[in-house]
Formats: sequence, C-alpha cells, structure tokens
Amino acid sequence: MSISGSQGRAAQRQTGLQQQPLVLLLLVLLFCGAMGARLVWMQLLEHNRFRELADENRIRLVPRSPIRGRLLDRKGRVLASSKLTYTLYLEPRLVSDQDWPALRDRLASLLNLKSEQLDARRGRGLDRDGYRTTLALDLKPEQVLRFREQSASLPGAQVDVDILRYYPNGTLAAHAIGYTSPVTDEEYKTLAEKGYKIRDRIGRIGVEAAYESHLRGQWGGQMLEVNAMGEVQRNLGDRPSVPGKDLILTLDLDLQRVAEQALADKPGGAIVALDPSDGSILALASKPTFDPNFFSKLITTQKEYDALFKSPKKPLFSRAMNAYDPGSTWKPITAMAGMESGKFPPETKLHTTACITYGGHCFPDHNGAGFGHIGYADALRFSSNTFFYQVGVGVGSMELKKAATQLGFMQKTGIEIGWEESIGLVGDEQWAAEGRGGWAKPGSMPWIPEDMASASIGQSVVQITPLQLARSYAVFANGGWLVTPHFAKSDKDWRLPPYKTKVSMKPSTLKTIREGLRKVVSEGTGAALNGPEIPPAAGKTGTAEDSTGGPDHAWFGCYAPYPNGEIVVVAFAQNTPGGGSVHALPMAKKVLAEWEKVRKR
Repeated sequence: MSISGSQGRAAQRQTGLQQQPLVLLLLVLLFCGAMGARLVWMQLLEHNRFRELADENRIRLVPRSPIRGRLLDRKGRVLASSKLTYTLYLEPRLVSDQDWPALRDRLASLLNLKSEQLDARRGRGLDRDGYRTTLALDLKPEQVLRFREQSASLPGAQVDVDILRYYPNGTLAAHAIGYTSPVTDEEYKTLAEKGYKIRDRIGRIGVEAAYESHLRGQWGGQMLEVNAMGEVQRNLGDRPSVPGKDLILTLDLDLQRVAEQALADKPGGAIVALDPSDGSILALASKPTFDPNFFSKLITTQKEYDALFKSPKKPLFSRAMNAYDPGSTWKPITAMAGMESGKFPPETKLHTTACITYGGHCFPDHNGAGFGHIGYADALRFSSNTFFYQVGVGVGSMELKKAATQLGFMQKTGIEIGWEESIGLVGDEQWAAEGRGGWAKPGSMPWIPEDMASASIGQSVVQITPLQLARSYAVFANGGWLVTPHFAKSDKDWRLPPYKTKVSMKPSTLKTIREGLRKVVSEGTGAALNGPEIPPAAGKTGTAEDSTGGPDHAWFGCYAPYPNGEIVVVAFAQNTPGGGSVHALPMAKKVLAEWEKVRKR
C-alpha cells in the first residue's frame, strides 16, 4: 500500500467526522422545532379544546333537572306544570360496605323506610353517574325535617329537591296533553348525545311528546372536582339549570271539561271541537281515559303498571284519532261525489223505496218504506239510505274516494301528534283487487255493487276518525277550506304548511250540502239540537255497525252558527246502540251550549 493512498483515506475519515456534529445539530433543531410547533399548537391554537377535555376529566357534574315548561290553555289556565319533591340520595363513594348497614338502619328508623328497599335501591344504583344513588322519592315534609335535624350524623346521605311533572286537572285532556316518563336504558344510548341524563324524563304521547324540545329545558347541577382516582376533592359550586319554555295551547278548559262530562255515561267514545277558520283544537276528549300523574310517581309494583298498559279497555288509546265506521255522517261526502262527478247535479231528485237490491241482497231504507221522490236536502234531512245508494253506486268507488280525499280522508290530518292517528279506510276497486287490506288473497274478492252500496252510507268499507270528520265538516262550515288541526296557539311554535287549502268544489255543491245539513237540524233527524241555548246550527246524525261485531256506534257532526260556522263539534259514542240522535247529539249539544255561554260573556 502506498503512503499517499493511506493519507487519502485518512483525510476522508477526518472529513466524515467533521460533518457528524452538523448532522446531529440539524436533527436536534428539527426535533426541537417539531416539539415547539406541537406545544404552540396545543397551548395556543387548541388551548380551549384541551382545557375542556381536562375539565371533563377533573370535574364531575351531579345533575339537577330543569323545570319543564308549563302547558296552558288558550286563556292561560294551567294544564300541566311542575311540582317540587324531595329525594333521598346516597353518595356511595362516602359510604363503605362496612359503614352502610349502620347508615341504612338509621335512615330506615328515622324516615320510616324499609331496610330491604334501601338495600335494593343501593344495589341497583339508580343514578349511574357514580356520585349519587336514589334511595327514596317524594319524601314527606316531616321526613325532610327529621333528616335535616340529624343530617350531621348521617354522612353520605343527602336530601335534595327534585322536580316532577304535575297535572292539576287529573284526567282532563289527558290524551291531548300526554305524559312524561323516565328515559329507558336503550333510549339513553342515543339521547345522551342530546343532553339527556340517566334520570331524565321525556314526553311520551300528546303535546308533551310533540313539543319535547320546547318544553324540556337544560340540566344544571352541582360541580365537583375529583382526582385521578375519581375521589371528590371539593365542591366547585352550582351550574343553574335552564327552565323549559311555556306553551299556550288552543284548548279551552271549560269546553274540555264539558266534553268529558258528556262522555261520562258512555262505555267509550270521543268528542272533538275545533275552530273551522284555522283548525285550532278547542277540545279533544276520549274515553276511557287515564291520569297522567300516574307517571310522575315511583311505580313500585308491576301490577300497577299492567293495570294501565294491559287493560282491555285501553285507556291510553285515543278514540278521537282511531278509525270507525261513520254511518250516515258520511252521506255529505257521497253527496259531494255525486254533484262533483256531474252525474247527479244539485237539482237531482230520486225515488226512494223500502229497499234496493244489489247482488241479490236487499239494502233497506231505515224507515222500511222510503221517503218518496226527494232531492239532496231532504235526503240528508231524512237520512235516506236508498237515495244515497243510488248516488254512490251511480258514481262508483273512484269518484267517492276522490271526494273523500279532497276532504282530508285516507291521510294524516297534519296535527302535531300525527304518529298517534289512523288514516282510516275508504275502500275502492283497487283496494279490493289488492286483497282488501291483507285479509283476502289478491284478486279473490273483487269490488262488487254491494260494497259500493255500503260505502255510500259509511258502512263496512269506510272507516274514519272523529278528528277527520271534524276536519271535513269544517270545510262546509268555513265555505270550502280544508284546515290543519293543531294544538299550539302561536304559529311560531308549529309549522305545518299549507295552513289551509281551498277545496276544489263547485259553489252549488257547497250550497246544497250546507242547506241539507241545516235541514237536518231545523226539521230532521237532528231536531233535538234546537233550543234557546244553542245558536242556529247544521249537522248530521249517524248510526254505524261495529266492524268488529260489537254493538252499534252513535255519531253526530255539526257546526254553528249557520251558515258560517265558528265551531265544529263531532261526538262519537262507541258501542252505544240506539242511534246518533239519541246518544251522540246530546253530547254535542252540551258542548255547543257551553261554547255559546262563553261566547256571550
């Protein structure tokens, strides 16, 4: 090896050694720069977010429920509010298993509670935030006083104020108002993201459910600082809860009370009263009913729960929004179909007889003789079946369904609690061909004249809700507008466009139906509605067979004053044989008399 070669390699190694500090310096600078950038990003740019995360780890909120907004009637009278109640809590982190028996026995003796019940509730841990467990609800004032006198010697136990929903009128308007009940474990998995707590309550039916976000408010509570082990270090104070907003409803407490009193002697039924000018619900009563205060207490036995939810009378089920055969209250819709089709114009007169035969079956008139040669007004006045058989069969099912659809049948009404209502049924050829709603094989039972005869007078293949009937009669009362029924008085709280729509109906059709409905009351089957306490009214009686095989239903739909109505009332007596004029009309008359009394004040 030459000397010069050795010297060259040595020089290269020397050069490499001289570059190493520079490389290391660059690496250190890059590392420090990255660290600095990271710190800047964390400390400055993301400071607020990381502060929130740190606080969430450091601070625990022992929740305190907000006061739910009140429900008021149209005159400001309270329908639903909240009441304060006292709850006994256990702070489990402050009470060991060894200390619990002594505390339990003292609480049981002091507050007259059962030891085994306290054990069970401690074991269940009703408040799963880990910082409080509910031991007893709705303590009496004397229990609270005794606890506070001895609270210093009851470490780990706490009495706090809670808020329960309260319905001062009990069962009144229960199906319209609804109720609240605790969030279930399954619901909590999704509702927690919306701010709900494990002990939260939520609206279940009625207005309580429809306006849940408006009424519920926001939770507050006691803020506790905890260490890494979750142990409480100190109390950081209270975060006030935000109360929910009040909601003024269109319901009239006086009309509602009279409506429910009118239903008192009936096995079941419903009354709907609404303002035909805008669809405001003035009263919505259903029987059987229930007391929504039931859901504001601690349910201690399954027996109590089953008595309500498994009752064969189905008290939670709103009859005002369920569909039934309407009987002769349906005849104005058949009249509309006849006139609008052009086949039976307003001046039509038909010969009525004892019965008309369709498909080998004789369909009778209710008086057993017919009413001679009559037109629409007298056909409604006498409630002639054979007149409307001829009109219905003559126009066919599609024309009848067209008229029914224009008046709001076979569809939701648009009311805020629409998930509770049935769309009903108006049978036609297509419905029959497709299997009659599923109980027949498709094509096995085609539409026949007998079906059309039944449909003409609201039997068998026609089913509607009392609310739908009230909405349709509002069209006759207000001059041809289909309104959207609603409970909230202010349009800021509900948006259900279109608010009302014009029904495509000839003026002559509307005039003829209105005249016929007036004749029903002035000199026909609804004459019992007349009286000094009632303004001039128009309406229609109805008696319908029960499609399930039970006793007949009684119906009466009306509006007052005539000709331009300011109130529509539909009364329905379920399984109350005897006729609409005997049972349903007197119910509607009581509501109209109360409305007139209030109107004159």
